[in-house]
Amino acid sequence: MASTQARIGQQALAVLDVALRVPCIFIIDAIFNSYYDPGSGWAGAMGKVLVRVMGVLISSVVLLLSQKALFKFYTLFFAVLLGMAAVLFNYYATSHIDFYSAYYKAALGFRLMPRNGPTLWLGMAAVQLVFGVGYVFLLNLQSVFAALVVLDIMIPLWGLMIELPADVRQLVAVFSGLALALNTAVCLAMRLKWFYYSCRYVYLLVRHMYRIYGLQLLLEDTWKRIRFPDVLRVFWLTRVTAQALILVYVVRAVRRESGDATGGAADGSSDSQGYLLSWDVFWDLTSNLIISGCDSTLTVLGMSAVISSVAHYLGLSILAFIGSTEEEDKRLGFVAPVLFFILALQTGLSSLDPEERLVRLSRNMCLLLTAILHFIHGMTDPVLMSLSASHVSSVRRHLPVLLVSVALFVLPVVLSYALWHHYALNTWLFAVTAFCVELCLKVVVSLTVYGLFMADGFSNVLWEKLDDYVYYVRSTGNIIEFLFGVIMFGNGAYTMMFESGSKIRACMMCLHAYFNIYLQAKNGWKTFINRRTAVKKINSLPEMRGDQLRDIEDVCAICYQEFATSARITPCHHYFHALCLRKWLYIQDTCPMCHQRVYVEEESRDRAAFSNNNGGYAAPQDAAAAAPPAPGEEQHGQPVDELPADGAAAGVQAAGGAGELDNELLEDNDSIEYDEDEWGTQNGNSPIEEDYINDDTDSTED
Repeated sequence: MASTQARIGQQALAVLDVALRVPCIFIIDAIFNSYYDPGSGWAGAMGKVLVRVMGVLISSVVLLLSQKALFKFYTLFFAVLLGMAAVLFNYYATSHIDFYSAYYKAALGFRLMPRNGPTLWLGMAAVQLVFGVGYVFLLNLQSVFAALVVLDIMIPLWGLMIELPADVRQLVAVFSGLALALNTAVCLAMRLKWFYYSCRYVYLLVRHMYRIYGLQLLLEDTWKRIRFPDVLRVFWLTRVTAQALILVYVVRAVRRESGDATGGAADGSSDSQGYLLSWDVFWDLTSNLIISGCDSTLTVLGMSAVISSVAHYLGLSILAFIGSTEEEDKRLGFVAPVLFFILALQTGLSSLDPEERLVRLSRNMCLLLTAILHFIHGMTDPVLMSLSASHVSSVRRHLPVLLVSVALFVLPVVLSYALWHHYALNTWLFAVTAFCVELCLKVVVSLTVYGLFMADGFSNVLWEKLDDYVYYVRSTGNIIEFLFGVIMFGNGAYTMMFESGSKIRACMMCLHAYFNIYLQAKNGWKTFINRRTAVKKINSLPEMRGDQLRDIEDVCAICYQEFATSARITPCHHYFHALCLRKWLYIQDTCPMCHQRVYVEEESRDRAAFSNNNGGYAAPQDAAAAAPPAPGEEQHGQPVDELPADGAAAGVQAAGGAGELDNELLEDNDSIEYDEDEWGTQNGNSPIEEDYINDDTDSTED
């Protein structure tokens, strides 16, 4: 129970923290969107600029305050507001002879207080008492000063009750206001020390974090600490809601006045229609709200925050539906708003005319939708490959991923058809269509590979050509995707030169050329070279079939499956499936068992020791017969069981004689790497030969 209450309290503080920062965004947005008239003279222009700069600076400082400092600032701010409200109330009440008449006009005709009599004064006294108590409570004044402050606020009302002259009542109200202002100034001056130390603490903390962690982590910490995405989200939703209420009120008022002018109010039809908006009116209101929702940089940021929230929950829903648990797939809430904001900056969305802004926003949303669909495909493709490669037989696990894949194929087709049906061909429509076709191609490639893996799962024998087929399918898709990237680069270059060029668009084109063209081509070529090299190495290895394969009575050390038709023998005499070994050689050119080089020349291979997948080895018979025994060593050598499990030391041999190998070389060296200098000498600078060498060298000697 206590933990629940603490959690609710923390959530309430978080909501209050966000709500108190939102007004700062409103002030900054209003300052940036306000009309600036430079024709009021030099002094007036400088004053306006100074006021704008101070407003932005103070709002930014308040926005970045810590939670404790923010609450204290708003405490003082609301105290000052209550004091000002009390002073203005007293001055307004004492400045009119017929107070109720003036009040009635100011209250827009609502009868909130009685017309005359003691009840009127009691109501005014209650309002002033609320102002005074709130002022005292927020400033945390002592009891004596609190009583004097409340008494000072109530004195002008006594002048009204005893019906003093108007000039005397005004003088009393002025002195009361001056006393309250003086008390407020003293209280604020006494808190200047706290303000100084708070600013100094923030400065030292920021400097320390900048020196230790750098600018990036400092910005990330500030971004999370002030909950800036939530602040922007609340700002945008509040702004749009307020504008929607104002627009609806104006539309109803206009329709009501037009109904009164035509006499439609006699039968009550105008009242019923005033609260029902037709589809055309609703569409106009929605369009106006969307246009005003991206008329500045801050509003674009706010819309990006809203898109971030929608995309985040959309990504979580899809992950839950397809059963994925990858943390990297939860970045849709980050990718979507960043892309939307970049598109807005690239097209100058906030600076366009209202009609052009709506059209450009719709086009950006189409591009954003295609990008989100591409990201969703990136989320579903690993799950699809995992289910097919692991041979999961449950239809319930396959069906959600297949449904999402089919939807990813159908949605781009429907979108392209709708756009081509309503719009003429231009660079934007070409880009959207290219992205849609590319997405359909990716889905077809994924489903094709999925079908190949599923067919292999239902097969009882090893399908050695499976890896080749998968490679051909994916390579075809990657080549077509690369061609689409080149075409999109040309489309962007044409747009920048002849339609809407900007520095941001140029930067994005450079990033596109580097990541989507250069790196993709480089990685594709590297994969092709690695695959060709692996095939060359596999073809150079001897192959074992028939009776020799049955005499091994062993399994492949990579897949742990028996040898059905053939096996490849490495220079260290380990046996593997050709397909398994080729996949291994894509990663590294060493034996999976003993970590020796796989691709060696024939002479070194003849001298290599025989070994099997169980780890034992023995010297070849011809080499054992020809080599004289070393001093202190038995002629027939040690038994196989007493030799070390790893056979890496059998690949080296002392030149010109038999020196006994060091114990370090006979130990298990799976995780040991030797320098060339260490391999060059052995036992007193005696040169030794390397059995496993590079393709472009024959031998290396010190």
